[in-house]
Amino acid sequence: MQPPFSVSLILLPGFSLFALGAVRSLFAAANEVGGELLYQVEQYAADGTQVITQCGVVLSAHPIDQLQRADLLMLVADERVEPSIANTTGNFLKQYLSSSHHASESILGGCGTGTQILAEHGLLDGYRAAIHWQILADAVKRYPSIVFTPGLFEIDRNRISAGAGAAVLDLLLHWLEQRHGNTFAAEVAASLGLERLRGSDERQPVPASAQPALGSARLKEALELMAANLAEPLQAEDIAQLVGVSRRQLERLFRQHLDTFPSRYYLELRLKHARRQLKQTTQSILQVGLACGFTSGPHFSTTYRNYFGYTPREERARHSMPQVMTKNSEEDIQ
Repeated sequence: MQPPFSVSLILLPGFSLFALGAVRSLFAAANEVGGELLYQVEQYAADGTQVITQCGVVLSAHPIDQLQRADLLMLVADERVEPSIANTTGNFLKQYLSSSHHASESILGGCGTGTQILAEHGLLDGYRAAIHWQILADAVKRYPSIVFTPGLFEIDRNRISAGAGAAVLDLLLHWLEQRHGNTFAAEVAASLGLERLRGSDERQPVPASAQPALGSARLKEALELMAANLAEPLQAEDIAQLVGVSRRQLERLFRQHLDTFPSRYYLELRLKHARRQLKQTTQSILQVGLACGFTSGPHFSTTYRNYFGYTPREERARHSMPQVMTKNSEEDIQ
């Protein structure tokens, strides 16, 4: 009997618990359909023995330097990763691929923003890849040696990648189909309650709020101006003049396509950017507020609380003091 195919999941801070659960459930289902232990899954942390999920839960994991051999190494991430941890992970993978006797047989993958770490360290050069839709445009510019696609996933030789959310399921189901055949993959999908397998040519679903242009070139230009001027917000009159419409026409465009006013949209854009910075960086609360166009700490705090229901300090505390799972819960997930 052949040893099980080893799957090593490298979990990056802020990863989606949904993505981890989906991957582990898929391989558990594959073992069930196959009637034997076809896949052995282990999880690793790039920094220490614990990793924090997107929802603030702490999971235990093996230190990444204990990883000896893996048939499939996959980075799981859903938020931008601190440069130090990203570099630790990328450098480890480069060293592994250059020193391991089995490196040529290993498959390297990423889902969500995990693909960006592979790209940053040259591990996807010459390959096709899928990446989280939120950073797709930036990735195309930053990594010209990689062919990024807007699809749900990509399987290109010994590199596999998926975009956001459930796309990792579609990726791995198609990968299982290549290894075991259509019937096997269909049975795994059915056991997970999936009616069909989505193809790699299907685009990642993007929220309506992230598709703001909706056929209006002037609206698109106005939104690009807002996104480029978060620290020093423009006045509505200035935006209207720059895109070649009156302020009333600009307000009409926003109401028609986004069901809001320019000032409201701009404020939400700045607040949501501030929220990401509070969760993903170590900048002080005042620095975050100023970088998002708020004139003082109290102004930032009051506006943030009015919109989200809690202060920037409380937001940061929610992510710096995560809930710790019980020992039994950790063992269930591992």
